[in-house]
Amino acid sequence: MRRIGFAIVGTGNIAQAHVEAIGQLDDAFVVGVTGSTPAQARGFAERYGLALYPDLEAVLADEQVRAVSVCTPSGVHLESAVAAAAAGRHVVVEKPLEITSERAQAIVDAAADHGVKLATIFMGRFSDAHQRLKQAVDAGRLGRLLQADGYVKWYRSQAYYDSADWRGTWALDGGGALMNQGIHQLDLLLWLMGPVDEVFAYAATLNHERLEVEDTLVAVLRYRNGALGTFTAATSLFPGRPKLLDIHGSAGSVSIRDDEIVSWEVPDVSDEERAAVLRSTEGHVSGTFADPMAMSFENHRRQLEDFVRAIQEDRPPQVDGREGLRSVALVEAIYRSAREGRPVRLP
Repeated sequence: MRRIGFAIVGTGNIAQAHVEAIGQLDDAFVVGVTGSTPAQARGFAERYGLALYPDLEAVLADEQVRAVSVCTPSGVHLESAVAAAAAGRHVVVEKPLEITSERAQAIVDAAADHGVKLATIFMGRFSDAHQRLKQAVDAGRLGRLLQADGYVKWYRSQAYYDSADWRGTWALDGGGALMNQGIHQLDLLLWLMGPVDEVFAYAATLNHERLEVEDTLVAVLRYRNGALGTFTAATSLFPGRPKLLDIHGSAGSVSIRDDEIVSWEVPDVSDEERAAVLRSTEGHVSGTFADPMAMSFENHRRQLEDFVRAIQEDRPPQVDGREGLRSVALVEAIYRSAREGRPVRLP
């Protein structure tokens, strides 16, 4: 079977995760990269021994490239993704899919119109801990779902925001702690709990300078299934803590810290089985709460492997463009609530 050649568009921090994850796949390889900052792109290509394309047009002219990973700033995902789809290339887009529902929908439409696969990177879904929790929720082992909470209490220094002109801007970042950091946890809540009907939120910039966007946000969620929840996204809380997910049902509760199950209170589970579940993910905690690159690329590898198999098997990826669109719509509603000071219902 022919291996899938990828090109990476964008050579910032997250591009490293894509190159290293794809490099571990048997059925895929990275052909080359392109970036908007020539010196940075050249250094990136040399570091990994990859071809350096002068621009996206050159990428799409290379017949070796069958798929494109879009790793540019969030507010310019649309242009690269749509061009790649129009050229018949399958497309992976780092989270968020785009910074507005309208722009995200345009990417989804382009992939559908040109018959290519589209995936949004939400690699947290592929961790052993979240997969196990998803199975328990879907099997009804927690009973009726009552409350689901997500906490992303992270820290980013002023130097982090000052390191690139696009960081902390509405035009290119699409928001602050919620859109850039918290959206992974928000996606997990949507995946586990289903749609959100209504939100109420507060947002503020409390611990950084020269930011257009928030570094601290809290929200209350009402899910369509009747459950309630809270959500926190911050990059202001020194020194940062691992993210936390709590799911409570009428018959049981589970807590996951990063990718580590720290509480497994599920009915009809022996002490031995509970201990085995806790051991199965023990130590799977990253340092991304303080350092954006202090993470394993294993979950990226798993998601990109699913994407390659989706191409080979002609099926949708597990996290397709429509899944990416859902989280952007929820982020928009939360920001609207914070801006207008009132509850906002989602369609």
